[in-house]
Amino acid sequence: MFDLPFMQRALMAGLALGLVLPFLGVFVTLRRMSFFGDGVAHATLAGVAIGILTGFSPFLAALGIGALFGAAVFLLERKTTISSDALIGVLFTGGLALGIVLISLQHGYQPELLSFLFGSILAISSQDLGIILVASAVILLLLLKWLRQFTLLALDKETAWLYKVPIELLDFTFYVLVCVTIVLGVKLLGIILVSALLIIPPTIAKMLAPSFKSLILESVIAGELFIVSGLILSYAFDLPSGATIILVGVVTFFLVVISRIALSSRLRP
Repeated sequence: MFDLPFMQRALMAGLALGLVLPFLGVFVTLRRMSFFGDGVAHATLAGVAIGILTGFSPFLAALGIGALFGAAVFLLERKTTISSDALIGVLFTGGLALGIVLISLQHGYQPELLSFLFGSILAISSQDLGIILVASAVILLLLLKWLRQFTLLALDKETAWLYKVPIELLDFTFYVLVCVTIVLGVKLLGIILVSALLIIPPTIAKMLAPSFKSLILESVIAGELFIVSGLILSYAFDLPSGATIILVGVVTFFLVVISRIALSSRLRP
């Protein structure tokens, strides 16, 4: 199956996303920002619609809109007294609604739109793959460079302030990184499902990892395993790739939960 060019592109894109999405997901879950990731994914529909209407690349338009929405949430959190959940709900549902209205202006069947909504192996072109690989490499380098600072911000902002960590700059960078990473994953997993790969691997790893370093490592390993096994199963049984990848993750999650419950019941006196 990996002799086929489109499967090679899907595998390379999936491995890159299976690395950066769970890595970022560790900090997203620690900061209780799961709703933020889901909101970003839905807001990118506006970027996709703009790209389709103008003839510009929907993928690049979605990247721009995703980063813009992330920056808007960051600024409004600090300039207003509105809670972050409320801001995310207003901005990202607004982006989703804008995308639906714009798409209604374009008549006829839109295969590009469907590939963004549900993900598609065939939709990943060589240009898309190049963008995903380069952007993932940049995101990974930034995460490794500021790993200690991001960890401290996620665990204890007051201590980070005492150590003179540039909180505002790093918070802004983190918001934009999450937005861009989610948009990168939309092409393979779809708007509806992409945030799951941000959340499920770290959630599983939390139940198993004995330390913070192993939490990151196990999250990344889980993400890569879900990508590879999901692609293989989707090809073998002619299933949607994005949905199959996430279902593998969900099944794994429940298996780990059941095994943990069974183990804890055995250890009880």
